[in-house]
Amino acid sequence: MSSRFVLVDSGVLVAFYNRRDRYHSPVVEFLGRCTEQLITTVACVTEVMWLLAPEVRVQNHFLSALEQGIIRAEPLIAEDYRRIQALNHTYQDLPADFADLSLVAISERLNIAQIATLDQDFDVYRRYRQESFVRVFYPQK
Repeated sequence: MSSRFVLVDSGVLVAFYNRRDRYHSPVVEFLGRCTEQLITTVACVTEVMWLLAPEVRVQNHFLSALEQGIIRAEPLIAEDYRRIQALNHTYQDLPADFADLSLVAISERLNIAQIATLDQDFDVYRRYRQESFVRVFYPQK
């Protein structure tokens, strides 16, 4: 990986913290090798917390990684919401979810093409309306 930053989607984070997830082992292996700063959005944090419920201990372990800066939650700003509106229209046939579109918006604002995701929609989403994401994690199925 050449960039100093990697976007990380909710599914990867859930797989890391949920030992019963079918992708847990490959995600643990990938993140163990990853030296880049992991960046997500507050929308993804909300999704991860919901998906990890009711395991409060596991949720708190995830929150601790955010507190320590191991994972950085990028806040959304006004221009991100404008971009998400446009993306929501563009990808209405998927349909795209808010957490995914928030990652697309910050990928453009922060100029980060690399993403760790389990979501095949990121093979469809385009940055700046034309650029593909660079998937840095391909799980073994």
